Amino acid sequence: MNLDRRHLLATGAAAGLIAASKSKSTGSPPGDAGIDRYFDTVSEQYLAASPETATSLGLDVGKRAALKAQLSDSSMAHIVHDRAWCRAGLAKLATFPDATLSPAARLNKAVVKYAFELGRDAAPFDYGENTMMSALGESAGPYVVSQQSGAYSGIPEFLDSQHQVKTKADADAYLARVHAMARALTQETERVRKDAGLGVVPPDFILANAIGQQEGLLAIPAAQARLATALGRKVKEAGLSGDYEARCVGIVEKEVYPALSAQLATLKGLQPRSGHDAGVWRLPNGEAYYRWLLKQGTTTSLTPDEVHNMGLEQNKAIEARMDGLLRAQGLTQGSVGERMTALGKDPKYLFPNTDAGREQLIAYLNGLIAGVRPKLPKAFNLKLKAPVIVKRVPVDIQDGAGQGYMNSGSIDGSRPSTYYINLKSTSNWPKFSLPSLTYHETIPGHAWQGAYLTETGKLPLVRILISGFNAYVEGYALYAEQLGDEMGMYDDDWAGRLGYLQAQKFRAVRLVVDTGLHAKRWSREQAVQWAMDNSGRTRESMTSEIDRYCGTPGQACGYKVGHTEINRLRDRAKAALGSKYDLRTFDDLLVKTGAVPLTVLGEVVDGYVKSGGVVSL
Repeated sequence: MNLDRRHLLATGAAAGLIAASKSKSTGSPPGDAGIDRYFDTVSEQYLAASPETATSLGLDVGKRAALKAQLSDSSMAHIVHDRAWCRAGLAKLATFPDATLSPAARLNKAVVKYAFELGRDAAPFDYGENTMMSALGESAGPYVVSQQSGAYSGIPEFLDSQHQVKTKADADAYLARVHAMARALTQETERVRKDAGLGVVPPDFILANAIGQQEGLLAIPAAQARLATALGRKVKEAGLSGDYEARCVGIVEKEVYPALSAQLATLKGLQPRSGHDAGVWRLPNGEAYYRWLLKQGTTTSLTPDEVHNMGLEQNKAIEARMDGLLRAQGLTQGSVGERMTALGKDPKYLFPNTDAGREQLIAYLNGLIAGVRPKLPKAFNLKLKAPVIVKRVPVDIQDGAGQGYMNSGSIDGSRPSTYYINLKSTSNWPKFSLPSLTYHETIPGHAWQGAYLTETGKLPLVRILISGFNAYVEGYALYAEQLGDEMGMYDDDWAGRLGYLQAQKFRAVRLVVDTGLHAKRWSREQAVQWAMDNSGRTRESMTSEIDRYCGTPGQACGYKVGHTEINRLRDRAKAALGSKYDLRTFDDLLVKTGAVPLTVLGEVVDGYVKSGGVVSL
């Protein structure tokens, strides 16, 4: 769910990857050298268009040092450029026939081609944030600014957590980016107004949340703004002299806050025009738009009805398993959802909703991560370090942020993977719900997945950049939750296993409510109630989730669709290989392949089966 979960490289590794990708062409089929050179060009174009990515990867040095002082263009021009770039990219890829390429080059071509097609096919939807880059970054959606998107929330978090300051040049670059934030806010505001002219106005509840968050930010004196205090902390830690924090305060006061105030006024001006209908069906070309969003979210051609029915069927099947576990504990009264709701309110499973309670919860998460590491040899041959730290979601963005997410670390160890958990209320996190989330976000999930890329340098740079295929990334992480169960993490924890199944069921629920909202015209209230009834989670947490699906439709469907396909492919490999099948090599294959569309993953598994279960990546 975030800029950073996908961007998994750092300075030294980047150069190594580029060199490695070029060296592979030596002695390879005739087309490899040419397509590798083109992929180098695509990589540079990508980084130029997304300086934040260059920083996240540690690539904003040397010949790319200027990128450290820049932010992405937020104007309509960047959308027009993205689509033209995708069309040109498809034309160029067509000049490299598959027959002239090695298997690895064909795989890379298929991945890049799919990404370019997503960007090309976004062209009819001339509003919101619908580009190849947004599709790969889990941020495609109908609204430029929402409770979970926009410069007002994204840039302060990025500068705080990603922009490293070790030299005066780094501090100057930080100030330049704060200047650029004002420009980004103004560009977004222009697009919000343009979209409103097309009849694209966020629902009233999304507007109200975004407005509330912006009002909260503007109520903070510039000297206390996160933009300024983060720079002050970084400069102090680096031992640098100079009035950087004071200069930043001046920029915030004179440039950022006026631009944010103008955006806030624009959002408030839209409120009389904002309705309560939640789905994108009401927007221009809305039904086709949702089909595109589902495609980018699932990397399949499944229809809304097919996704909806998949959710209903899997929700019912998982519920039956949960019912059996609950009955075994003597919990028989009410529906499964009602029994889980009651269990989630049991004080023995809750951490105190205090700062001390939050510290206890974070300590528990660290214990879970430490506990799963010794079990990894049951599921993998890979030996990875995958360092992880746990932090709460910053208070100033917790109202609109996801409930839990991971920002990947760098290979040089300067920034480990960071597992963020939203602790606005600890009541949203009964103890039994935390193991599955932790295995999903950290090990053997996202942090493990990312560690292969950062610690081995096995994939070319273009594949690191073009890696945000949601159904694979989130489907794998959901599969990692399943591995937690299969590795024995719940053998002595019946409540934890229930929490794991509840998490799986919740992802099936997502299929139902996302398609319900955007294809079947459900109301926000209907979706919240259905999610509560079937997940056993709190109204507060389900309201936050439903609002998320309104801001980024289709994204939440990738989890269970991807998980279902990975299990289908695993079953197929197991049946075909018989005694040659080894879970560890299959799981290694998933990680080594890197993020790919599900259609491409199927081809990779076919090759694995044909090789007799040998991982050749």
